[in-house]
Amino acid sequence: MGVLSGKQETVGFEKLANAFDSNAKSTSSLRRIQRFIASYALDADLIAKFIFSLLPNKKDLKLSIDRTNWKFGQTDINIFMLGVVYKGVAFPLLFKMLDKRGNSSSQERIDLVNRFIRLFGADCIDSLMADREFVGEEWIKFLNDNQIRYYIRIRNNFKIFIPHKIKEIKAWWLFNNLKMNQFLHYQPIVRMGSQLCYISGCKLKSKNKGSDFLIIVSFNKPEQAQINYKDRWQIETCFKAMKSSGFDIEKTHLQEIDRIERLTLMVMIAFVW
Repeated sequence: MGVLSGKQETVGFEKLANAFDSNAKSTSSLRRIQRFIASYALDADLIAKFIFSLLPNKKDLKLSIDRTNWKFGQTDINIFMLGVVYKGVAFPLLFKMLDKRGNSSSQERIDLVNRFIRLFGADCIDSLMADREFVGEEWIKFLNDNQIRYYIRIRNNFKIFIPHKIKEIKAWWLFNNLKMNQFLHYQPIVRMGSQLCYISGCKLKSKNKGSDFLIIVSFNKPEQAQINYKDRWQIETCFKAMKSSGFDIEKTHLQEIDRIERLTLMVMIAFVW
């Protein structure tokens, strides 16, 4: 692990083999690495507990979930991850290898958060942040039922129901009269599908010279939506470090899901070491 976290910050197997502090030839070191990735058993929950133990603060944690993917040959590599926000970057903690292209399902999200709760409890969670792809009635119901505070961006054209007006509208209509970059916390509670939530939004400039919107739904404390949602991007910084700008996990050209899982666990340890 010292090779990963020390003088050779990459997981390209050939580069790692050349960086080994050993009298053996690099080809021999390369075979050792390949055998380790192919067959060594790593306990993902134990590694998560180890990373958690390194957190400077273990209360009022802000969690961020996101997905990173790449393609090698005909193989789609798709990693769904939960990280803990900390000073501009997320500590990678739990993940699931998705055996498909595209987004995670509501059940896969529920399973990942339940795994966090099983390992560390729910009381340490301050809030959870996620981007537009992480929506779904079953998922929001789970968060509401478990009283997990969340700040999740939704698409502009999501339909919401305004109970006190007995009216269904597209979400962006609530924020269309705002000035550019003005943020509004809509005070009345709204319903998205069958789930009650709060909604906040900001009018933005679009790349196509028109307007766009940042619309966030939350369990409570909508006045904190903007500042908390900003922390979501920290998991993207984590992905960038693990991939192209750091450990180069993509360049290993692994295709077997179980081997990629082992390598990801090793990189997670090196990342926080």
